[in-house]
Amino acid sequence: MELDELILASISVITLHHQLILVWKRRKQRQENRRRKGWWIRLINLSKIQQGYQSNLVREMETEDHEAFFQNFRMWPEHFNWLLNQVQDKLQKRSRRASLDPKLRLQVTLLYLAQGDSVLSKHTEFRIGRSTVYAIIPETCKAIWEALQPIFLPTMDRNSWNRVAEGFMDRWQFPNCVGAIDGKHIRIKAPPMSGSEYYNYKGFFSLVLMAACDAEYKFTWVDIGQYGSLSDGSIWRNTNFMQALEDGTADLPPSIPLPGTNVPFPYVFVGDEAFPLSTYMMRPFPRRNVNMSNNERIFNYRLSRARRVIENTFGIMTTKWQILSTCISCSPKNAELITKALVCLHNFMMTCGRSQYCPQELINNNGEVERETWRVQANETIFHRLGRTGANRSTRIVQGMRNYLMQYFTYEIGQEQAPWQNEMALHERSINA
Repeated sequence: MELDELILASISVITLHHQLILVWKRRKQRQENRRRKGWWIRLINLSKIQQGYQSNLVREMETEDHEAFFQNFRMWPEHFNWLLNQVQDKLQKRSRRASLDPKLRLQVTLLYLAQGDSVLSKHTEFRIGRSTVYAIIPETCKAIWEALQPIFLPTMDRNSWNRVAEGFMDRWQFPNCVGAIDGKHIRIKAPPMSGSEYYNYKGFFSLVLMAACDAEYKFTWVDIGQYGSLSDGSIWRNTNFMQALEDGTADLPPSIPLPGTNVPFPYVFVGDEAFPLSTYMMRPFPRRNVNMSNNERIFNYRLSRARRVIENTFGIMTTKWQILSTCISCSPKNAELITKALVCLHNFMMTCGRSQYCPQELINNNGEVERETWRVQANETIFHRLGRTGANRSTRIVQGMRNYLMQYFTYEIGQEQAPWQNEMALHERSINA
């Protein structure tokens, strides 16, 4: 009897022992899970000062290899330091816990924009939290826009438009031109619960960048963030700039005669066939017209040569900032902030570091319309042109303006401005003949 009781007692003790071990393991697992979820800094990120990207490779490039620094950040160290000085107050975080310094935030953001790779890669390279990187990028882009926009993309006034017109005449031989206008669909990740708002007729999700530029490939006006699903006519009509042009509040200079004439002619923008012909917008004669006259072909060549500047501007920016060659994987709001920052960074470098940012071999300056170097590099499937933007019900007045400008280009004074125009404009026709 005593033996049976002893055996039962032993079994009870063993069972209790196993139960206690099981309870201990479960409690330890819960503590481990809480510890993992509650990390302020992951163990791998504790060594960012010794082994992070900033403390090693970036520092070496900044002090010893400026060419490599430019290739990675799209600017020289002196430009980076100037930009840092402009944004650091906006990026400085006040917290009881140690926060990332503004310099690191700017480095992470510029590398992300320039290289076009993933947030995960920046998280690994800089040894900072992935969620932190997701927060850093839009915050820094917002700071870049707020700091640079008043300096490098200010509101245009009459004197500014006059300078743009002088540039288009001197460089592209198009008189009274205050800019080239075009629009692009920027591919974004499908926003959750957005339905078809951002789904465009090309078959992908996008937001729209509509912009004008000067003769030096710098943006003078942008409208960013309209739904990709909107009709192209709605996109243009919804811009504040179009309304300002319609009601005369855009502060364009008053009409002046074309060089060598005495008849006042208004200042105009140039666009492709997607834009409606108007008193402030010149567009080409329809190319589908098989009976196009030689004079119309010459006009189209001169206008296309000036209009190509905005295409080149988009192309240069896309080549330098590779994030535009990918599908931007963030919310539409953050994609808009990224695009705003890129526009300002482009103008900043075209103003302060053009010789390296946009070397001469990237652009065509000999009067010919060729396939520029950037066109080979840019991914045409990501950064898409708009289609038609209006009903194109041209009035006799604006048609008369276009005809007057056509005659001007084909008369002696216009031919003297671009003596190669006949060969370039009529070359294709002679081949077809």
